[in-house]
Amino acid sequence: MVKKIKISNKIISNNSAVFIVAEISANHLHNFDNAVKLIKEAAKAGVDAVKLQTYTADTITIDCDNEYFQIKQGTIWDGRSLYDLYKEAYTPWEWQPKLKKIAEEEGLIFFSSPFDKTAVDFLEDMDVPAYKVASFEITDIPLIEYMALKGKPMILATGIATLSEIQEAIDACKRVGNDQIAVLKCTSAYPAALEDMNLKTIPNLAETFNVVAGLSDHTLGISVPIAAVALGAKIIEKHFTLCRADGGPDAAFSLEPDELKAMVKAIREIEKALGTVTYELTDKMKNSRAFSRSLFVVKDIKKGEVFAESNVKSIRPGYGMHTRYYNEIIGKIAKEDISKGTPMQWKLIDN
Repeated sequence: MVKKIKISNKIISNNSAVFIVAEISANHLHNFDNAVKLIKEAAKAGVDAVKLQTYTADTITIDCDNEYFQIKQGTIWDGRSLYDLYKEAYTPWEWQPKLKKIAEEEGLIFFSSPFDKTAVDFLEDMDVPAYKVASFEITDIPLIEYMALKGKPMILATGIATLSEIQEAIDACKRVGNDQIAVLKCTSAYPAALEDMNLKTIPNLAETFNVVAGLSDHTLGISVPIAAVALGAKIIEKHFTLCRADGGPDAAFSLEPDELKAMVKAIREIEKALGTVTYELTDKMKNSRAFSRSLFVVKDIKKGEVFAESNVKSIRPGYGMHTRYYNEIIGKIAKEDISKGTPMQWKLIDN
């Protein structure tokens, strides 16, 4: 398995540009026009793709209010039942083919996270180019196998998975013949605390599992995804909203349009700065060598006078002899009169 996947017309590898995904999730607030605006604003921000989540409350859980289905883990959704939350947060399925068409008209790749087999079948009919396995579904091996059987790239979020569970999910993909796998470091807290991010895991994921690695980010702000890119993340996924003040289940850890644009800009700048491993000097660097240190005569010297620490020094600019010859020159005799400010040269020394 090589560290490369292809989603639509985008090749994602260690040598490619970062693949930036705007996650719309529930931030449309059940308003189709908002969903369209989110896609268009994401395109303006310069992302590569937009992503939805394909489920209904009934395909992801059951309508039950007993203690097992109550949210009480210290999240922003505490006090609600799972069914109630997902009923609010889902994206109507009838919207999704229309949103895919709009996204593609905007030059964006469109894909989704399916949460059961019916969602996979629905997305297959839409011909999405990839599948995202959400953090809480990474332990659903039959679902992962069913997705992977479709032969599309698989993006696995690791938010709740142990090392062995990540391996199990990867093995499930490979077992059905799918080796186009990316793994995203994810911290399943909403919002996630900086001290819980452990971004150094990203290059370790790439090395340990020989996959494309990236970040699915739930922190506030844009610092963490930018740092992740510097550490080698090749996919960045970030939740996106028109306005956090509008509310919604995911608003608290979502970026607004200006923030998303700033993140994309910063990531593209970081990519340029990262470059490649090289010790070659650019033309500008070579020109700057004129300001490096070299040996100069710093006082007038008469013919026959001795070169000493008082009249020869290592100074800027760099037009004289290399400083490595300083000790060899000290104590030698001047071959001719030399004026202050003359670059030191071998021809000035009487052999």
